Order: sequence, then structure tokens, then C-alpha cells
Amino acid sequence: MKLLTKLMLCSATALFSGCDCFEYHPYSASLDGNHDINTENKRKIEQANIKIPFKFVFITDTQGALTETEKALEFIKQRGDIDFIIHGGDITDFGLPKEYIWARDLFDECGIPYIVVIGNHDCMGNGNDTFSYVFGPTNFSLNVADTHIVCLNTVALEYDYSKPVPDLDFIENDSRRVETLNESTHGKIKRTIVAMHSQPFDEQFNNNVAKPFNSYISRYPGMTPDDNGDVHGFCINGHNHSLDVSDLFGNGILYYQCPNIEKRAFFLFTVTETGYDCETIEF
Repeated sequence: MKLLTKLMLCSATALFSGCDCFEYHPYSASLDGNHDINTENKRKIEQANIKIPFKFVFITDTQGALTETEKALEFIKQRGDIDFIIHGGDITDFGLPKEYIWARDLFDECGIPYIVVIGNHDCMGNGNDTFSYVFGPTNFSLNVADTHIVCLNTVALEYDYSKPVPDLDFIENDSRRVETLNESTHGKIKRTIVAMHSQPFDEQFNNNVAKPFNSYISRYPGMTPDDNGDVHGFCINGHNHSLDVSDLFGNGILYYQCPNIEKRAFFLFTVTETGYDCETIEF
């Protein structure tokens, strides 16, 4: 009996002495280091007093491609002319805390303010909780010079349609805030950029509300044709790992779909007084 007790104590000691196994569950949402990054970097971008023209990078689907991501960020930093970065989601492959740490640290070291939208891979396990801890809200917006940028959660399939994704109430309320701002500042906001991971008609998108989604984002400044028939706002997304530019609803709103970073490419947008330019940068 005494021998059995000793064996049980030894087994328990060996089991719990392996600290690497019990630091946290692999899907734990509680991590050390920088967190609520979208909120903090949104503040930094807005307070930087960025002027027209400005440049930003859209990079997406970096999931597991650490070498390519690191090289892309080195390339972007060396340019010296990028005001901020938008990540289009799938910043992780399996939603694991260690993946969030790797990605966060790479982007933090770059030194350029960045914001991240949530992708379907980021939701694996309870990765959506980890995303909320590390990056913050999955629906948010900010203003840069004369441009309103809306970042949206569009991966409805990952939530089993149990919550409003995309959140049309958020879009409606956000567009009203911009309208109120424009009334008080005489049309300060002239265009809108809508960033998301999955675009309408993808399998991840809640296509029951694809048409209402188009209607709601059309309320933002710059999303309807001006007197010359030009639409100055646009949408950007990732998810499909391929380059594409489409007018999905035939109303002039273009959706710029960026390749995954493993293809060693990203978008560079230059926003000017009269419009914008999109370049596909290969590195």
C-alpha cells in the first residue's frame, strides 16, 4: 500500500512538473504582451493627422507563411512611404495562441501602424475569442483625412449564423455617424473603404443578406456614382488566395481581392484628392 502511494505521488509530480504542458490550453484567449491592437492602432492612425495623398498596404492570408510575411514587412518598411497597413484576415492558420503571438510580434516589429479584420481560420477552436483579446473588436471604423475606413467581420459560416455576420446594424449606425459628421464639417468625408475577409457570394458570407449588405454599404460617402458617373469608394478582401477585381453588384462598387501572402504579393493603395490607385506589389 505504501509503495502504491509513493508511485502515485511520483506520477503526479512528474505529470505536473512539465510546465510547458500547463502554461495554457492551446486555445486559451489569455496571452501576455500587447493586446487590443485594433483599438490602439486605430487611435494612432487617426491621431497621426495623415494628409491627402496617403498610402496604405492591404496584406492578407498570411496564415502559416511566416517567411513570406517577414519578407513582405521588411519590403514595406524599407519603402518608407506607407502610412498604415490593413490585414485582411486569416492572420493565423488554426487560431492558436502561439500563431497569434508570432503574427502580432512580426507586425509590431515592423513599426507601421496596422489593423486586422477577422478571417475564418482565425476562428478555429475558440480563436475568435483569442482574436478579440489580441486585436479587439471585429467591427470597427476610423477616419483618415477625407476617407472613412470600415472593417467588418464577414465570416458568417464560422459562427453557424448564430450572430449577425455581417452586422447590418453596425453598418447602419456607423454610416449615420459619418452622415452626422459630414453635416457638422461640411462634407469632410468624401469616400469610404470597406475591408473584409470574405466578400459577398463566397461560401463564408451570409448570402441571405448579400443584397441588403450592398444596400447598406451604398449609404456611405463615395459609394454611389458622382455627376461624372464615378464611384470613389471601394471594397477590399482576401480569403480566396487569388487576384481579382469585380463589380459584384453591377453598381460601380469595386471589390479588390488580394492574393494570399504565400504568392509574394500585396496591394498598395494611393488615395488622392480626386480618386485612388491600386497597385499589385510583388516582392
